[in-house]
Amino acid sequence: MVIANPIYDIIFKRLMENRRIARFFVETIIGEQVEEIAMIPQEYAYNTRAKKDIKIDEKPKEEFVILSLIRFDFVATIRTANGESKKVLIEIQKSNKAGDLLRFRTYLGEQYKRMDVVEIASGKVEKALPIITIYLLGFTIPKIDAMAIKVNRTYIDMIEQTEIKQKSEWIESLTHDGYFVQIPLVKGKPRTSLEKLLSIFEQQYFIDEKNTIKDYAYSVDDENLLEMVEVLRHAAADAKTRREMEEAWWELLNEKEQERNEKEQEKMRKEYEKMRKKVERVEKEYERVEKEVENKNQIIEKNKKSLEEKEKEIAELKRLLEK
Repeated sequence: MVIANPIYDIIFKRLMENRRIARFFVETIIGEQVEEIAMIPQEYAYNTRAKKDIKIDEKPKEEFVILSLIRFDFVATIRTANGESKKVLIEIQKSNKAGDLLRFRTYLGEQYKRMDVVEIASGKVEKALPIITIYLLGFTIPKIDAMAIKVNRTYIDMIEQTEIKQKSEWIESLTHDGYFVQIPLVKGKPRTSLEKLLSIFEQQYFIDEKNTIKDYAYSVDDENLLEMVEVLRHAAADAKTRREMEEAWWELLNEKEQERNEKEQEKMRKEYEKMRKKVERVEKEYERVEKEVENKNQIIEKNKKSLEEKEKEIAELKRLLEK
């Protein structure tokens, strides 16, 4: 089956805008039942970077917008393993750059400031919801070779060194669980539900040069996963979507070219600075030697004058003796 590569932002966005798929995606990643889920408006975040004019064959390069990070925010009601039902904020971020760490932190900070209206016995009130973050990474984390990583919190009594089973709503609002998927490590025949979901993102078996579409040969035995695959299949067959993906590919290629040019310019700048400092050192050494030579010349000139005076004195003495 030919499907669109969901690593492309326009395709991943289409998946997340499907509530059923978003629910399936989230509950498979976090391993808990999602009873309700709703996307928060203005979920699509991106970074626009002004391009410098770089000449190629003496022609100015066209400016373009780089979509370096995509983010989706959801409010969801989940049922935990102990049967508790709770409302949470879920933030999904996808990036292909380790350098996006600062933006990860910035967006997370925005979530901590977000308030939601909940109903209690006395009526509706605003409160901060617990946060769950899901990161889809287009790069690998150094020294960690796991495909999917869960970072959760455990309450520890620091005096007794024992685990505290009771959860605090106040503490939950100030801390969060995190889930990390290293897409380059998604490989091999899927076995578990999580592996079957992540197999959609496997970056292999492409049938075009731009890695926009690929052959998905794994069996699908889950109706939610089937719907996900169908969305990707239709996207792969749609000419307009294919063109948008190819445009995104060219933008990424241009971005990489820009980064290479910037690195080359920075390398040249450093080399120039290195040579400039070397020239300064040579000039200073030349000035030092020149002054030293000048000083020696002055000494020689002084000695020469002193010698001439002595010779005059000797000549005068000889003249006097001859009388």
